[in-house]
Amino acid sequence: MRAGLVIISHPTGNANVTAVVNALQEAALLEAFYTCIAWRPDSFAARLTPRSMRAMFERRARVQLPSHQIQTRPFRELVRNIALRAGKKELVTGWASTFSIDGIYRDLDKYVARSLNRNKDVRAVYAYEDGAVHQFKQAHELGIRCLYDLPIGYWRVNREISLEEAELQPEWKGTLKALDDCDEKLASKDQEIAQADTIFVASQYTRSTLSKYPGKVAEVKVIPYGTPPPIDQARPLTDSSRPLRVLYVGSLSQRKGISYLFEAVRMLGSSVTLTVIGGKVGHSDALDKACAQHRWIASLPHREILNEMSQHDVFVFPSLFEGFGLVIGEALSRGVPVITTPHTGGPDLLRDSQDGFIVRIRSAEVIAERLERLHRDRELLHTMSESARERAGQMTWQAYRDKTAAGVREAIS
Repeated sequence: MRAGLVIISHPTGNANVTAVVNALQEAALLEAFYTCIAWRPDSFAARLTPRSMRAMFERRARVQLPSHQIQTRPFRELVRNIALRAGKKELVTGWASTFSIDGIYRDLDKYVARSLNRNKDVRAVYAYEDGAVHQFKQAHELGIRCLYDLPIGYWRVNREISLEEAELQPEWKGTLKALDDCDEKLASKDQEIAQADTIFVASQYTRSTLSKYPGKVAEVKVIPYGTPPPIDQARPLTDSSRPLRVLYVGSLSQRKGISYLFEAVRMLGSSVTLTVIGGKVGHSDALDKACAQHRWIASLPHREILNEMSQHDVFVFPSLFEGFGLVIGEALSRGVPVITTPHTGGPDLLRDSQDGFIVRIRSAEVIAERLERLHRDRELLHTMSESARERAGQMTWQAYRDKTAAGVREAIS
């Protein structure tokens, strides 16, 4: 007898989506993966693609399935990427835009919904925030279970924190994009939660934000994401006469608490150096000024980000509102202690004062104190580095896949 089968959909297929797809495939639960572009590097089409355009598609090569298990919807996503490369951001911006990421999520969602009548063996659909409302509605009519993946905290909490930050740090308000979300988009998010039979999240913090949902919430399963395999060799003990090398990776938005990191580094002066990797969000003169004062890199390939982590002593991720923060686990895997907040997946992943530090949000002073401590005590830094590598070895992607498959199987049983 055939196992209960699941359709999963996502426009791009990032690292955590890929892990879920692989988990379902390994457990013989996957019917099909619906996405926009499926890229096979060894295909005839790939060989004909100009080298200048291949980078646009190569990150879509994470998911490799038999062709009959992948359904694609490429046109809008191709136009969006071409418009971005051409600097035509106005064509791909806004909830209502056909070629915006929001429009692409909705289009794929509707495409999956239309397909459900043709998939008689499907037991469940597994969909992500902003791309689930139409297929969930159709699935309920057909008696199909609705599994919802919420990769970041609930939107009402994001709005609350953003409004507070706009008051506390007005010079950074232009980076708070949650304040721009339209009513239709927010109402759609609430409809998705209302229709979900099971909700999957990666952190206890994300689950806690659902307490702000003004209705009944389905069962929530918390399954932390995995980390890359840890590096083999211990990192060398560094000299406290040299500055502590501090790194941040992520979008440059006040949602990430980035101003508090800049302030902490200012307090410490020449005892630390800071590298910031990530694209600027919105517009802020304060952000531009801060980036000009430190080593700022707008974007790097993933392998080069991991290399940068290996060249730094401490990773700081001071986010005010997050779902998890894959970069936390990546830093641990490089033997880099992490300073982060309870509003991330940090408490699910690292052991406070052992692999790094969990500090309260909005506290440049506490971040500075922890950095100063590690700058002065390089033996402690080395001990935390070894502990970080050990912890990364325990939090594997295989463990995430196994727990996800078990959670899905339970949800559809």
